Amino acid sequence: MLHRSIEEKLSDHLTNRRNRALLITGARQVGKTFVIRKVLRDLALPYVEFNFIENEEACHAFQNVSDAKTLLLRLSALTDQKLIPGKTVIFFDEVQVCKEIVTAIKFLVDEGSYSYILSGSLLGVLLKDIRSVPVGYMDELRMYPLSLKEFYAAIGLKNETFEHIKASFENKTPVDPVIHQRLMDAFRLYLVVGGMPAVVQKYLDTNNINEVITEQNSIITAYKRDISKYDPDNKLYIEDIFNIIPAELNCKNKRFILKDLNENLKFNRYSNSFLWLADAGVALPTYIADEPVSPLTLSKATNLFKLFLSDVGLLAAMYMNGIQSKILSGDDNFNFGSVYENAVAQELTAGGYNLFFYNNKKNGEVDFLIENKGVVLPIEVKSGKNYVRHRALANILDVKSYGLKEAYVFCNDNISIDGKVTYLPVYMAMFLHNEVKLEDPIYKLDLSDV
Repeated sequence: MLHRSIEEKLSDHLTNRRNRALLITGARQVGKTFVIRKVLRDLALPYVEFNFIENEEACHAFQNVSDAKTLLLRLSALTDQKLIPGKTVIFFDEVQVCKEIVTAIKFLVDEGSYSYILSGSLLGVLLKDIRSVPVGYMDELRMYPLSLKEFYAAIGLKNETFEHIKASFENKTPVDPVIHQRLMDAFRLYLVVGGMPAVVQKYLDTNNINEVITEQNSIITAYKRDISKYDPDNKLYIEDIFNIIPAELNCKNKRFILKDLNENLKFNRYSNSFLWLADAGVALPTYIADEPVSPLTLSKATNLFKLFLSDVGLLAAMYMNGIQSKILSGDDNFNFGSVYENAVAQELTAGGYNLFFYNNKKNGEVDFLIENKGVVLPIEVKSGKNYVRHRALANILDVKSYGLKEAYVFCNDNISIDGKVTYLPVYMAMFLHNEVKLEDPIYKLDLSDV
């Protein structure tokens, strides 16, 4: 059974914050429903589940209702299970088809008899189109495909091995060579399989890459079906962009060039379509920053960006040219740059970072910029042997006004350090987490003398 790191957060919420609803967001088929059911069972909590796609009557119950008592009466009539005040958790699934629930949840939480969990796909799109999000009544957790750490655990990586490589990352000391090679083999497998739970389970059950690709293609088809269903006015633009992501990532500059879509259309005709894919959790936008200085958001340009897929395995499946065999064999004659970068983009996003990149005619282009522990950290991703060549990275490290203390290059080789640059095995991207906490968060202002 696949273990997901979000289980601990969900368990903590159900144990300590039951007075607030919890909304689980994320792309289709990342495992939201499975994880919620698993944690509820593990905690032995009685729960009632309403799936708004399978049970249209449940959605109708939310129409033309203005108080919690009436709504709970309607819901109780739709289930054979007894609702026990103070104990039962009510789980609303596929809430994207029932917009009324997100505003009605305020009344349910205020009433206080039960705890509430919500989940569904395309929630980023949904939340932009509702009257009032219940701030103060509902927490939100974002869920992604399996991270590299979760994937390693699923295929059998021992905890002591994980601790060894984590210590190597923290101390900047080389990983045992045998372990390093095995982890690189597993990383290449991750590039092919990706992190969609159904695909990972298919691999675990069969070890058959053709079966893996078939499962991935069914998910891609489902994504395209969502595009046509939820945004009919712009579906052609959105599907154009979705289909061209693999080709754009394989280009030299990896940025979207609109003439590849339709040279007669300007960016603003496509901008909503780009944002739709990001809000739906299908794609990961990486915006350009004019300067590698904190805060990066202030130098963000919204009309220049890269667009990665939310899952690297789906990206590999969309190339459709036998790339899987080349990746698994480590074929040196094939350019794996796009899939390596996509995997790193996933890890950084799951680690809580907003993604940026740097491009300047004079200095060149750097793959990623993140704000790590309050400072900007430039990152290059290299899939080939010549990973020590990174002119743009060297250029920006030399600019004194930027004040950059260090940079990372993720590559195929073991850990080494050269000046400000630390070379890390690409799988170590999983150790980057954006956990900014104040050293002394207690601050009290005394105005009694004013």
